[in-house]
Amino acid sequence: MARLSQSTRLHLAVTVLMCVFVSADGVSLNDLLERASQLSDKLHSLSTSLTNDLDSHFPPMGKIMRPSMCHTSSLQIPNDKDQTLRVPENELLSLARSLLLAWSDPLALLSSEATTLPHPERNTINSKTRELQDHTNSLGAGLERLVHKMGPSSEALSSLPFHNNDLGQDRISRLVNFHFLLSCFRRDSHKIDSFLKVLRCRAAKMRPEMC
Repeated sequence: MARLSQSTRLHLAVTVLMCVFVSADGVSLNDLLERASQLSDKLHSLSTSLTNDLDSHFPPMGKIMRPSMCHTSSLQIPNDKDQTLRVPENELLSLARSLLLAWSDPLALLSSEATTLPHPERNTINSKTRELQDHTNSLGAGLERLVHKMGPSSEALSSLPFHNNDLGQDRISRLVNFHFLLSCFRRDSHKIDSFLKVLRCRAAKMRPEMC
């Protein structure tokens, strides 16, 4: 029997989680948080895999990324785990939702640009970028269900507008800007994953050092 590729296994696992969220009305808060944190973990893994694909035939460009240049940098978030553990549950969920919502337009741009990206791994990058967009939408739907479970105090959202319409015209600009946006998303997906894991930990009444 042929072994499934890592990308295929990831896609199947996320598809199962997506289906669970669709029928999650009777699911407990703990289970919803468990599934949301699993999905956010896979989202971060996929963004990391995409970054590696992009770097495979192009000099690594991570050093040029300055987090302050990301369009989500204005959002006030905890700087480390200790600070995160002191943030109330409703604020953590709001932060995760605000970050995820802020990536709706940028991911749509990446998805549209990936089809003609001047890179030898374009087909793989295009496929994974579309998966990234789909999974982000699914996690967003799951977080909306969490809002209903956790109450109106977690409904607040921060506006983080994105104003870029394209990645540039020349080959280098498009690759650099694609990589930069993807690096910003990878950073933010890690934050989202961290916030959801702390929420899951608290709901399960685990000790802080175990979160």
